[in-house]
Amino acid sequence: MVYTTPKLLTFETFIAQYGDNPRYELADGELVEMEPTGPHETVSGKLATQIGIAIASEQLPWFIPRTCLIRPLADAATARRPDIIVLDETTLASEPLWQREPVITLGRSIKLVVEVVSTNWETDYARKVEEYALLGIPEYWIVDYLGLGGVAFIGKPKQPTVTVCQLIEEDYSQQQFRLGQPIISPLLKNLQIRLDDILPR
Repeated sequence: MVYTTPKLLTFETFIAQYGDNPRYELADGELVEMEPTGPHETVSGKLATQIGIAIASEQLPWFIPRTCLIRPLADAATARRPDIIVLDETTLASEPLWQREPVITLGRSIKLVVEVVSTNWETDYARKVEEYALLGIPEYWIVDYLGLGGVAFIGKPKQPTVTVCQLIEEDYSQQQFRLGQPIISPLLKNLQIRLDDILPR
């Protein structure tokens, strides 16, 4: 991830100039260029497929948009672009921007957010945990398939880890899953997946 410019942008300017460009996020007015690798996209794609199958099998009114931005804080110039986001279609009529732009501002519209960890692991493990909890997103997964996160987050020795964060009142309760272990999602009861299943071949 590369910070490309010191010039601060408003949320509205970011949406107008970069809203449809999947390479950029906004963090406190700073344009952040995202540089996903092929293996990163492999993990995201495989996981999105499995989550989609679980949603369909449970006949839930949820879907995974192809592209979507989250505005976690109404008073901050921040726009997040998660690797995977699950939206509740029944709530989207209340979203003020959805009819014009694929932008979500209300936590109740979001069922699950997934971030696949890359070199910016600090943001996924710290800042986004706070932002997504404040927004009220019920479940947040941190998929650290390379074991890049700090030992304070994934333990020692560092190893590939999926951290499933479940919102309990205002904070996330976290459970970690390693290679060979089935990942348990409080949200998707029918999801049957292990970290091993989504790794690049």
